[in-house]
Amino acid sequence: MDSSLVGGGLNVTLTIRLLMHGKVSKGESVKKMREESGARINISEGNCPERIITLAGPTTSIFKAFSMIIEKLEEDISTSMTNSTATSKPPVTMRLVVPASQCGSLIGKGGCKIKEIRESAGAQVQVAGDMLPNSTERAITVAGTPQSIIECVKQICVVMLESPPKGVTIPYRPKPSGSPVIFAGGQLTKLHQLAMQQSPFPIAHGNQGFQAGMDASAQTGSHELTIPNDLIGCIIGRQGAKINEIRQMSGAQIKIANPVEGSTDRQVTITGSHASISLAEYLINARLSSEATGLAAN
Repeated sequence: MDSSLVGGGLNVTLTIRLLMHGKVSKGESVKKMREESGARINISEGNCPERIITLAGPTTSIFKAFSMIIEKLEEDISTSMTNSTATSKPPVTMRLVVPASQCGSLIGKGGCKIKEIRESAGAQVQVAGDMLPNSTERAITVAGTPQSIIECVKQICVVMLESPPKGVTIPYRPKPSGSPVIFAGGQLTKLHQLAMQQSPFPIAHGNQGFQAGMDASAQTGSHELTIPNDLIGCIIGRQGAKINEIRQMSGAQIKIANPVEGSTDRQVTITGSHASISLAEYLINARLSSEATGLAAN
């Protein structure tokens, strides 16, 4: 963040860092976003499974650009739904990258601040417990409707402006897939694990763990994934430890179909609330990406 709060409002210059998975278009859509919003938009380079998108400028420009990115993600979900057997639409999910030194203020005493943000914005917010590899930053996952995500991020920005980062921040830089990665101080146990210990909704709440307090998330649906046979082991884990962990953290039911003769893939069916399905899918993808970079924990 570049400035302090002005007159109690959000009329300041600030920087938001987003962590996007998969291919990020750098063509006409980004050019249009820059022109229409007036924000500076930078997308990290490199052949990486992840990209960092940096938005900088006055708050009005930032949130215009942010809204356009959210709309694009919503469009992508709608497009993917046309080729999917899923009956319910998954929520838009966005990840912010913030200095770890600011996460305490965002969570608040006993989780009170993050609970307040969740309830007033109507979005789900999860602060990762582990820092991102080779950095002093943590990922904050926000899921919900486009409007609830925008409101949620505005409130996160207010907290971050009121509590500037302490000390030196080492920014997270995504690594190219397949290249060796060295982690400082062995801080990584699982790639981008969504830690639940700092959520006011502990795992003990069972299926309500991630989405408690969200009326809309009571709706259930199912989603199917196809995973190559040679990668299914990293999802299941030793004696089913990994799949059970994903079930417990997400609150979703996950069924892995038996191998089909002649097929190189296995069908995975995820059933539960929108939030549970979204989180289970995220955790499965995190396992797959960590396996792809040779980092999956046993």
